[in-house]
Amino acid sequence: MAEHVQHHGVAGHSSVDDQYLETPPGSTYEHTDAHVGPMIKFAMWLVISAVIVYVGMAAMYWLLVRESTEPAGAQRYPLAVTGRLPAEPRLQQFPGNELYEFRMKEEAELHSYGWVDKNAGTVRIPIEDAMRLMLERNALITRPVDTAKPPEPVDMFPSDSSSGRVLEKRRQ
Repeated sequence: MAEHVQHHGVAGHSSVDDQYLETPPGSTYEHTDAHVGPMIKFAMWLVISAVIVYVGMAAMYWLLVRESTEPAGAQRYPLAVTGRLPAEPRLQQFPGNELYEFRMKEEAELHSYGWVDKNAGTVRIPIEDAMRLMLERNALITRPVDTAKPPEPVDMFPSDSSSGRVLEKRRQ
């Protein structure tokens, strides 16, 4: 029998799992179930610690609120009293509105006449008018094409430092 206990670890059973096959006589529950006492103790300690943490957090919040109240004579924004602005760059108060106004100003400049530099005589004209004038005056400057000789072939090789992203022209 001692050999049987050493081999399987449980006296009177041929396998370790045999003890789970039947409930001992006179018992109303399985002895392999978890014990209720330690679970109740754990739940009670959990509730007690939760209450302690809650009370501690409430006390800390109350302390921070009490400390954050300013004295009656203190200004909330001291720079507002002096009229000084903080150093650049400052935050935009309404970035969406400022971007809209900026784009509307650009659109107005693109589609209107105006002086760029009155002393130099430089003016601004709408884009549509500028394109129409360029076509009317044939003012598009192009490079003269030499039809006598064909263009030279250009090989494209990646440079050593580009990792192949930018191609470099090399003439033969």
